[in-house]
Amino acid sequence: MARLAAGVVLVTAHDEEDGPRGAPAGMTATAFLSVSLDPPLVMVSVRTGSRMDELLERQPLWAASVLSEEQRTIAGRFAMKGRLSDRLLFQEVPHEVGPATGAPLVKGALAAVECRTEQRVHAGDHTLVVGRVLGAGLPPVPGVGPLLYYRGAYRKLG
Repeated sequence: MARLAAGVVLVTAHDEEDGPRGAPAGMTATAFLSVSLDPPLVMVSVRTGSRMDELLERQPLWAASVLSEEQRTIAGRFAMKGRLSDRLLFQEVPHEVGPATGAPLVKGALAAVECRTEQRVHAGDHTLVVGRVLGAGLPPVPGVGPLLYYRGAYRKLG
């Protein structure tokens, strides 16, 4: 599957167990896709038992920011094993709070969708999280392409 190029997103949520506003949490993902237009549904695959899987099991509101080729550093930071805490990572990432979910949305991303979990399906060592799109945005980012993941590395289009 390393030969299948995939777009890169940062999946985010806030952890309400850390107070009313909650601590931000994020995870880099390449298994993200549109499932349905009517109703508008998307899906992300998360490793079963990961922090994000556990968070999305108790917190149904989340978002995904489609990263641009200029956001490779962000993708790498949220994909590292043994990384810093999410709270520290978000201090370095320009973001805003999504109006529909309260989840962080990455500034400069090619697109963002805010979702509420509709269904969770266990598949091997991953959980497929299907979310109903509550809101979406297409910020202006002229002349910037998507960040891709191909053969174990981040790449630019073309």
